[in-house]
Amino acid sequence: MTGSSRHFVLAAGGTGGHLLPAFALATELDRRGHHVALITDERGAQIPGKPDFMPAHVLPAGRFGKNPLQWLKGAKAVWEGRTMALRLFDSFQPSAVVGFGGYPSLPAILASTSADIPTVVHEQNAVLGRVNRLFAGRVNAIATAYPDVQRLKPAHKDKVFLVGNPVRAEVLTLRDDPFPSYGEDGLLRVLVTGGSQGARVLSEVVPDGLAMLPPAIRQRLQVTQQCRPEDLDAVRERYRTHGIPAELATYFEDMQARLADAHLFIGRAGASTIAELTAVGRPAILIPLPIATDDHQAFNAREMAKAGGARMIRQEKFEAKELAKQIRVLADDPQGLSNAAHAAWNCGRPKAVEDLADLVESFGGADMMDVIRVGGNNARGASQGQVAGQGAKLESSE
Repeated sequence: MTGSSRHFVLAAGGTGGHLLPAFALATELDRRGHHVALITDERGAQIPGKPDFMPAHVLPAGRFGKNPLQWLKGAKAVWEGRTMALRLFDSFQPSAVVGFGGYPSLPAILASTSADIPTVVHEQNAVLGRVNRLFAGRVNAIATAYPDVQRLKPAHKDKVFLVGNPVRAEVLTLRDDPFPSYGEDGLLRVLVTGGSQGARVLSEVVPDGLAMLPPAIRQRLQVTQQCRPEDLDAVRERYRTHGIPAELATYFEDMQARLADAHLFIGRAGASTIAELTAVGRPAILIPLPIATDDHQAFNAREMAKAGGARMIRQEKFEAKELAKQIRVLADDPQGLSNAAHAAWNCGRPKAVEDLADLVESFGGADMMDVIRVGGNNARGASQGQVAGQGAKLESSE
C-alpha cells in the first residue's frame, strides 16, 4: 500500500466470471483507502454482488459475432464506448485501469491505452481471452490465474504476473477449516452445480451415475444439486426413483456453506469454480464445457487434475457408468479422498486479491511492488507454511 488515496477504474462484464474478481479487487482497493469505479455493460450491471461504494458506468459494448453484417454496428458501439470511457477518465483521473475481459473491457482499454493511462489486464482462465489477447502488447501488465496460460506470446513474459483468481471473502474464510470427516460408514455428501450453460448434461447423467454405485456407497449418499428450472422436476423424479436423498434448487444462496459440507464436487470447470474449489480444498470430478471458447475449461481443469485434486471427464465420455466408476474409486478410499482434497487445496492462491491489488497500486506514482512473477516463487508456498486448517492437518499426516 502506498498510503495515498488514488482512483482506479475496473472494466469487466457481462458474466459473473469476469465481474466477481473485479468486485473482490474493488473491495480490497477500497479497504486500502482508494476510490474505484466500474465500467460494464447492461448485462454486467445485472450481476449481483457489486459493492455499494462502487459506481457503475454502463457503456455500449460492441459485439461482432460471426455475421459480417453486424461488424459495422459492433465497431460503432465500441467507438461510442471508447468516447464515453475517455470522458469518465477525464473527470475521474484514474491512476490505472484494470480490464477483466469480456466485451465491456474492449472500449475501456482502447480508451486507456490511447490516453496513456497505465493499464493492467487480469486473465481468469488458463487461455488468454480475446480482448486480453488483443491488448497484450499494449498494456503495462498481464495478471494471470495459472502459471501456464495458453495463447500468451513469449514476447510478453516480462510483464506477466501470476496472482491467482480472487474469490469471495466468505469462501476464502473456509480455507482454514478442516476437510469434513469421512469414513467407510459415514455420509458421502456430493455437491453438483453446472452454471447457466450446459448444466442439462449433469441433470441427465449424475442421478443415474449415483444409482449405479454399490449399495454400501449409495445408501450413504446425500446430494445437493443445482438444476435448470426446466430440468428440476425430471431430476427430482430420477432421484426419487433411485431412492437417493437429494436437495434440488435452481439457486442456493448459501452455496459457500454447502461447499464447506461437501466431500465431493461434480460440475463444470469455469475459472470461478476452480478458484473456489482450490481455495477451500474440495476434490472434484470436472466436466469441461465443450463449447467454451478455445476449450478454456479443459485447460482450467488441468492443473488441479495433474495435482491429483480432480478427475476430468470430457463431455463425450461423460456417461453414468464412467461417472460411477470415478466416484467409486474416491469413495472406497477415505484417505485417498482426503489426499485429493489436500491436492486441490494446494492449488489454491489465497493471496490473489492482495497480490493483484499490490500490482495495480504499483502504477501511477509508486515503485513496482514485490508481486509474484511467473516462474518465480509461488504465493501458495507462504500460505502452506502457516499452521492452519486443512493444509496443516493434511501435511502432518503425509
